[in-house]
Amino acid sequence: MKHLFRQKIIETLLPMKKEGLTEGALLTKLGTAKKDRKRVMGVVSALEKDGIVYHSKGRYILKGASRYFNGTVVRIARTHGFIRNDDKDEEYFVRGKDLLGAVPGDRVLAFVSEYADEQHESDTAKVVLITEENEGVMTGTIVASYKNLRLRPDGFFSDPLLIMNWNGNQIKEGDKVRYSIHERAEHHSDITVDIVSIYGSSEYAKCSVDAYIDEKGIETVFSDETLAEAEKLERCGIDAVEIQKREDLRAYPIFTIDGADTKDIDDAVSIELTEKGYRLGVHIADVSHYVRKGTALDKTAHDRGTSIYIADRVIPMLPKQLSNGICSLNPNEDRLAFSCIMDIAQSGEITKFRFAKTIIRSRVKGVYSEINALLDGTADGEIQRKYAEVSGQIPVMRTLTEVLIKNREGRGAPDIDSAESKIICDENGVCIDIRERTRGFAERIIEEFMLCANGCAAKMAMDKEFPFVYRVHESPDTDKLMKLSEMLVNLGIDNLGINEKSTAADLSAVLERVKDDPKAPVVNNLVLRSMMKAKYSEEPLGHYGLVLKEYSHFTSPIRRLADLSIHRILTDAVSGMPTDKLIKKYEKFAHEQAYRASITELIAVAAERDCDKFYMAEYMKKHIGEEFDGFISGVTGNGFFVELPNTVEGRVDTLTLPAGTYELANDISLVETVTNTAYTIGDAVRVKCTAADVGGGMIDFELLEHNHEDKH
Repeated sequence: MKHLFRQKIIETLLPMKKEGLTEGALLTKLGTAKKDRKRVMGVVSALEKDGIVYHSKGRYILKGASRYFNGTVVRIARTHGFIRNDDKDEEYFVRGKDLLGAVPGDRVLAFVSEYADEQHESDTAKVVLITEENEGVMTGTIVASYKNLRLRPDGFFSDPLLIMNWNGNQIKEGDKVRYSIHERAEHHSDITVDIVSIYGSSEYAKCSVDAYIDEKGIETVFSDETLAEAEKLERCGIDAVEIQKREDLRAYPIFTIDGADTKDIDDAVSIELTEKGYRLGVHIADVSHYVRKGTALDKTAHDRGTSIYIADRVIPMLPKQLSNGICSLNPNEDRLAFSCIMDIAQSGEITKFRFAKTIIRSRVKGVYSEINALLDGTADGEIQRKYAEVSGQIPVMRTLTEVLIKNREGRGAPDIDSAESKIICDENGVCIDIRERTRGFAERIIEEFMLCANGCAAKMAMDKEFPFVYRVHESPDTDKLMKLSEMLVNLGIDNLGINEKSTAADLSAVLERVKDDPKAPVVNNLVLRSMMKAKYSEEPLGHYGLVLKEYSHFTSPIRRLADLSIHRILTDAVSGMPTDKLIKKYEKFAHEQAYRASITELIAVAAERDCDKFYMAEYMKKHIGEEFDGFISGVTGNGFFVELPNTVEGRVDTLTLPAGTYELANDISLVETVTNTAYTIGDAVRVKCTAADVGGGMIDFELLEHNHEDKH
């Protein structure tokens, strides 16, 4: 009851701002019964004592009302946590004592403090109220503690929690489980829990991934209605009447280029030389023809928003009957497509383009590694025979791509080289290898051609001024740019051109200056972190990173909601629907789809990143005791991170370093204050793997060798 009064009082005073309310007005607005008035005013007094409410001239006023926000707890460490503002893409640092016992997933009313947390590069907030307790799936690992089995929760660190009920589950140490909170407490370590179900051993990454997917509420099973619609569409195939309505491109040597294991093939290409340059065709699966407004498939695409790729599994946006079937541009099969046909001058300028509903027939399922072999002259006879029908196009594609890359560089677009992991699993889903994902020239061909089509889609919408979903990338925050400038200086790298008004070309110049420097991977990460996150918007805000005024995502409607959404809009635009009708039909739609696509993309990116850590720990579990070369990729107040050549990252704790007092210096070094030994990001090190916690996705290293630099 006291908690409820506290919430109502704050919510009542919040809109009154500096005006506040008298005691009588407050009690009236609260609708407080006479018998509860004394108790309510006792809560008001407690809020005064906590510094949340103050009394002035007979009125109760909420302190700093403009600094309140609604947020969600996203993660909790041993001494602190982070809250995401529900209205903005911003996170706030919260000290442990200011969390009020909130757990990840709780909705809270929070207050932005007057000071910032420099160590975590974020503003600081306090939880004032837990407005909605997380009643979704919670997961953790069973551990032995004080001769008993307890629960170590995922998502926040605390002493292992006391288990009250097992609900018939035969649990053992190491089990990854689903649990519910039995009783909450203001101190996280005092929370008690009930075990709901068991996923399996936390020693297996796939069990931890299953738990993660459940905890985040990521849907993996399609509804019966959605599957029925997909199966019917696959069974019916392509309507002969529909073929007659379309431009027939089946005679053209169109083909696809993807990874060897790709099953959802949604883009194909074609090219021919013209008198003035090139005619480039980018042909995209016409998913919107099948996924109609108001259907179960439409709702599913909206809810999921994107496909998620985790190690050896895919959580698709649409059922396989579409994603791997009727909408996949498989070789030697007729497929409905939405084509962008572009005339491109020898200079690389797109002089003319058009969009058309087409029917195509891919000649071959191209594979990046095979195309790269053809390009560098190492392809064997079998590969040459496979591509015989389209072999004449491949050199032309290379020539055009070289021009497009040169133009991109000329615009000053940074080519950020951030390492991506390729996780390889055996038939049982166990990680057996991790490598850095490589990008050959064939990958660059597809990347540049898709950029062309994506830009044309956005340009058409901007020129004709109809509603659209744009892919936007805003200019960096000035504070982050100045922080980048400072960190470059601290690393001994020329920061020429990096200031509060830096252009993308300025950032590109920094990357060019360090491309042969051992610190290049670190600088690439620093530049990437200085930029805003790309997102979707109904407003054409431009793309800072690509240095383009117009950009969208048109080329992957099987796996991205944004692309599917603009296909629907462009279908009506191409059919001749007037702009005023397009505005009436799609203005609200574009806003809603842009927002949903942005939200689901964040969920997918986090899932892919977080789940990679389980597999990395599973892989390193087999390599405990082995030594590795790497570089320092990040520093904190109590240790530093080391990245290996295969992209695996682990932590070196200060407790394993020589005894001393360690402090952060200039955000780039961990320094021992007596000897001035500095562990600086970018430094080459040799480490030994000492532990790997698969269920927690954590790897521990011990430092063996380090060419340290003295602190200046």
